[in-house]
Amino acid sequence: MSDLDQRKQFVEDLSDQTDDFSRWYNEVVRKAQLADYAPVRGCMVIRPYGYGLWEHMQRLLDERIVEGFAPQVAWVTQGGNDALEERLAIRPTSEAIIGRMYSRWIESYRDLPVLINQWCNVMRWEKVTRLFLRTAEFLWQEGHTAHATAEEGKAEVLRMLEVYRDFAETDLAIPVHAGRKSAAEKFAGAEMTYSIEALMRDGKALQAGTSHDLGQHFAKVFDITFQDEQGKRQFVHQTSWGASTRLIGAVIMTHGDDQGLRLPPRIAPVQAVVVPIWRKDEERAAVTEFIAKVVEALRGRVRLYVDDRDQYTPGWKYNEHELRGVPVRIEVGPKDVAKAAVMSVRRDGRAKESIPLAALGERLPALLEEIQRALFESARAFREENTATARTVAEMEAHFATRRGFVAVPWDGSAAFEAEAKERTGATLRCVPLDQTPWAGLAGAGQDVALFARAY
Repeated sequence: MSDLDQRKQFVEDLSDQTDDFSRWYNEVVRKAQLADYAPVRGCMVIRPYGYGLWEHMQRLLDERIVEGFAPQVAWVTQGGNDALEERLAIRPTSEAIIGRMYSRWIESYRDLPVLINQWCNVMRWEKVTRLFLRTAEFLWQEGHTAHATAEEGKAEVLRMLEVYRDFAETDLAIPVHAGRKSAAEKFAGAEMTYSIEALMRDGKALQAGTSHDLGQHFAKVFDITFQDEQGKRQFVHQTSWGASTRLIGAVIMTHGDDQGLRLPPRIAPVQAVVVPIWRKDEERAAVTEFIAKVVEALRGRVRLYVDDRDQYTPGWKYNEHELRGVPVRIEVGPKDVAKAAVMSVRRDGRAKESIPLAALGERLPALLEEIQRALFESARAFREENTATARTVAEMEAHFATRRGFVAVPWDGSAAFEAEAKERTGATLRCVPLDQTPWAGLAGAGQDVALFARAY
């Protein structure tokens, strides 16, 4: 197949979300050139456009950052042609490594707190894989901290939970519920796990980030102690927290439509694409000269791409950049040049606006912020429309028989209720939201409202 034929396939119609959401998702990821499956089972190759998304997420999150794995471990049993006497586990997370290091590095209360964040790749043995959501190898951010007191550790856990909530809502335009996990759903070895939970457009929930209060569990395992101010040896109190490239999957499934991606401007690798339009050769020089002025007006303000490829028509370019979720398209033709203006087209709602060149440097950044807010509000409205309440397992079962989404249920912490609900509905307890005000009056004495949903 020629390159041109491949590119023509690139802009073919996508499957409708309502027909087959899973197929739509896979088509968008691959046709928008975010990632593809690697020859190695369960692994993915992140393409430059997809990695650009991840890099912007890294930058924005960095600005905010001042034993239960046995079934998911990949084991190495052979080195070269020789069987290993002792099998080696490819780490699914870093607690064991960090624990060993902290036991060496921490000696006195003066060494605390220790606050370390890393961006790295890890491996887990996933039987069923899907690009960005579940792959054997993936990229993530994980933090590991050590503190002198339980109170300091708990404060760090909640601080990072709020960092993740604000990052998801402000930069990714994804509304989330921040709350604590049940004992059945918490991280192995943690005293308490907190998470942010989002709702995808197919009605399934997605865990978008976690923050764990590890207490002194790993400190005792790895002998991580410090001498306190009274000269006594004490075990440190630890936390860990993380988010991964599944956030890219969350962005796709929260904002995408039947035409492809709709990227929040704050993380979009290209925030605006300029498409030149001319029919006659004599029009080309004027359009090109005017676009140079557009570029200069937006320099340092907007991540801009001028699509001046001659081998494709403007219409083909429109389709391509819509599929790839570029927030704003800027059309420049002879009529626009005559008016000393550009025609902007929003990806989220396709609203058009003629913007004078003189105002472009101020108006386009403002327009991008409007799109950012509009995507968030649209996602929040979808979540509200797909959140129901129930009081019994029977009511939950009736709901999930015909619908998805979140179901808010009064919960007293009963493991039996949680297990029965999961068995009869296929839904899991996603979290007990820290903010209970949306369901005031639903829970009785000794109860909190818990959110159940079928999930990725």
